[in-house]
Amino acid sequence: QVQLVESGGGLVQAGGSLRLSCAASGRTFSIYVMAWFRQALGKEREFVAGITWSGGTTHYLDSVKGRFTISRDNAKNTVYLQMNTLKPEDAAVYYCAADLHGGDWSAPNHYEYWGRGTQVTVSS
Repeated sequence: QVQLVESGGGLVQAGGSLRLSCAASGRTFSIYVMAWFRQALGKEREFVAGITWSGGTTHYLDSVKGRFTISRDNAKNTVYLQMNTLKPEDAAVYYCAADLHGGDWSAPNHYEYWGRGTQVTVSS
């Protein structure tokens, strides 16, 4: 089992920044990819960014490239999402997810474990 707890969400003005954290516990040695997804009201959950737990390979949603950065601290079993130049369309509940086996990084059903989410609100 892997437990994931997100933190760092909040209210920010457009153009501002937030850093989300996801603390993993349990069988973290079995994690292959950690990712951030988001889900806005009335929309489907979408992949935002992912990183391999061991090698640091990253992938991003096109609309966040150059603004968001995903990183990991293996010593702390924590993954971060630094979000800069936030836009109103970035507002959503952000979820951390862990994938043990690899595959399509952007597919939510490839991830076995999920956090409960943290709300990000961006005012215009």
